[in-house]
Amino acid sequence: MNLLNIAEQIEEHTAEGLVDALVRESNGAAACLTSSLQAEDMVVLHMLRQYAPQIPVIFLDTGYHFAETYAYRDHMVREWAINLKNVVPETTVAQHEGSFGKLYLVQPTQCCQMRKVDPLFRSLESYDIWYTGLRREQSPTRVNLKKVEEHKLPSGKVLQKVSPLADWKWQKVWDYINANNIPYLPLYDRGYRSIGCEPCTQQSLDPNNPRAGRWGGKKLECGIHTPSCSMD
Repeated sequence: MNLLNIAEQIEEHTAEGLVDALVRESNGAAACLTSSLQAEDMVVLHMLRQYAPQIPVIFLDTGYHFAETYAYRDHMVREWAINLKNVVPETTVAQHEGSFGKLYLVQPTQCCQMRKVDPLFRSLESYDIWYTGLRREQSPTRVNLKKVEEHKLPSGKVLQKVSPLADWKWQKVWDYINANNIPYLPLYDRGYRSIGCEPCTQQSLDPNNPRAGRWGGKKLECGIHTPSCSMD
């Protein structure tokens, strides 16, 4: 199923219309949603559940998440009966720090590669369609995001990467959450706008760049959604 053949039409779809059309026309293609449980991810999952209630939801458990993130994950799995796939790195945090120390302090890119990028890409090997909650407004690194792109994994396998909310603004995300009574991570009420691993997440001081609070401002992407991983 090559969605790029209808890329122009896809850009004209609403988020709900795109999810509806792709689920109905996927012809049995294996699909999943990757989710860090942020607001956008929960909006996309809410849409997908209308048509594919048992779609696999991949949560990347680095071992460094906020306690609130883990509690919210467990609560939503129970409340929504989510088909959660909890993906973990090859080593525990204790093993990792025993070998490298607090790598996130000195080599955050290497830490992300080992505990986020490599495990996630391995977990995507079983799928053909990869839904995300990415939006163009989230970061300068995402301004050219398309609603559908081809993504080549390190193994060479190509997935159709679908971001239904690509053209949504932040307010629209919250309008949808409020209209549909979607529970959300309580960290948002504490002023966080982009939420990842606790040691590498701060509140952004830049209202135009919510991801500026990630990694102490040293970078904006962990490596999963960088353009170098996508096929142009």
